[in-house]
Amino acid sequence: MYHNLIEKKSKLAVIGLGYVGLPIALEFARKISVIGFDINEKRIEMMKKSVDPSNELEKEAFDGCDITFTNSLDILREAKFFIVAVPTPVDEHNVPDLIPVQKASETIGKVLKKGDYVVFESTVYPGCTEEDCLPIIEKLSGLKNLTDFKLGYSPERINPGDKLHTLAKIIKVVSGCDEESLEQIAKVYGIVVEAGVHKASCIKVAEAAKIIENTQRDLNIALMNELSIIFDMMNINTYEVLEAAGTKWNFLKFQPGLVGGHCIGVDPYYLTYKANALGYDAEVILAGRNINDNMAKYVAKKVVQHIIKHTGDVRTSKVLIKGATFKENVSDIRNSKVADVVKALKSYYVNVDVEDPYADSDELKHEYGFGLSEKTGKEYDAVIVAVPHKEYANLDDGYFAGITKQHGMIADLKGMYRNKIKNRNYWSL
Repeated sequence: MYHNLIEKKSKLAVIGLGYVGLPIALEFARKISVIGFDINEKRIEMMKKSVDPSNELEKEAFDGCDITFTNSLDILREAKFFIVAVPTPVDEHNVPDLIPVQKASETIGKVLKKGDYVVFESTVYPGCTEEDCLPIIEKLSGLKNLTDFKLGYSPERINPGDKLHTLAKIIKVVSGCDEESLEQIAKVYGIVVEAGVHKASCIKVAEAAKIIENTQRDLNIALMNELSIIFDMMNINTYEVLEAAGTKWNFLKFQPGLVGGHCIGVDPYYLTYKANALGYDAEVILAGRNINDNMAKYVAKKVVQHIIKHTGDVRTSKVLIKGATFKENVSDIRNSKVADVVKALKSYYVNVDVEDPYADSDELKHEYGFGLSEKTGKEYDAVIVAVPHKEYANLDDGYFAGITKQHGMIADLKGMYRNKIKNRNYWSL
């Protein structure tokens, strides 16, 4: 398989061309022949014009790439090595939504041939690839894993907005259904991953490795959020505490904040779902999720309490939220907890304006029911700096004083302006 790909006798296909799939497809396309497959025809047309629909990659990223963008099964059928990079969200009850990977499995089942390889990158719970996806592929293709084709799993490690830790520079975990597939999959990824590969003993181990990467981060951030609540009651600045504690060599430098996005705020639920199916209640993981999921309400409550204290009239109050994406310097709004802050403030009848230099207003309106304000005003009772975009880094005391009332509150969730706000009430997590 490896030699056929290198010699361009065979093609590699990436199914799902979002934040994860497109960078992978383009990286491979600089070395081998690639088919980029996505069911969204509008996105396909954009990529044919060297435009990344996710606004992560520049036009130059498409240069020199041997890639065909398509939504045609006939063209997809030309591939011999399939990589699945579709999203794995949770529903409104935080139950894993496997529809995207199931649909991708159906697609593969329709085009799979003897001798082909299928590698999933989508984040799932241990066992999902073999127990949920494989049966679909085998049923529709009429082929059997191990004897007719080979299955593998290699968890994605794409970090939106991160120009340092790119695909080529991060060690790639790989796994296969047997020794031969493990070796071939490792060699294929070795074409583009300069940092090298780590061979997991089996597919379940690779799936589990991915799920705990983000679960670990979720729990550490939950601890910071809980500490920030406690320290606020003591009138202690959390970031000053973390700065002092961070002088010890083995202190882990996590910070409090809103935990959204398609990874940290979602992946732990896949693990707890599987644990529950096995009869185990994952108490620590769920406790962390509960803390992080409720931080938006906590922030809104602090702001409303301040408004009531100084005006007593919430219905006529105005709050500006700076930042709507799930993290800084990206346009991704998936699972943005800023939306929860907006919802919580509006439940108190607060008038809310939202601005963001990266987010798309129509996308926000479609996803969360509110758009960006065409023009931000003045005389705000509070400003919540929810996302530390680089465009906000140089804002100063004068700027905030100019857009807020005398009693105005600057809620600086990530501590960007610590010790810089003198003329307004300052609060941070």
